[in-house]
Amino acid sequence: MKTGVSSHVNRRLIQVFKGSRKAEAYLYVDKARGLADVPEVLLAQFGEPEPVMSLMLDPARKLARADAAEVLTKIEAQGYYLQMPPTTSELLAREGSRG
Repeated sequence: MKTGVSSHVNRRLIQVFKGSRKAEAYLYVDKARGLADVPEVLLAQFGEPEPVMSLMLDPARKLARADAAEVLTKIEAQGYYLQMPPTTSELLAREGSRG
């Protein structure tokens, strides 16, 4: 008998928002639910949410800085996925890979 979040998460239409308080911080939510499941305290820290894009997300899709399967699992479990800005080491690695 399964408990908790289903291990089989199908594709889902996702809305991505960027925050006004931290560069490169993004909220991923189910487009049909919008920001309804995001806690008020998180929205206050995130700043004014600005829609960036909508996309059909499935576990195999490649995302720049997040694992699609993890994003879908978090949205299924808590209603949102918060992508934080990259760390200094991630930024340095990204810059190094361009050279």
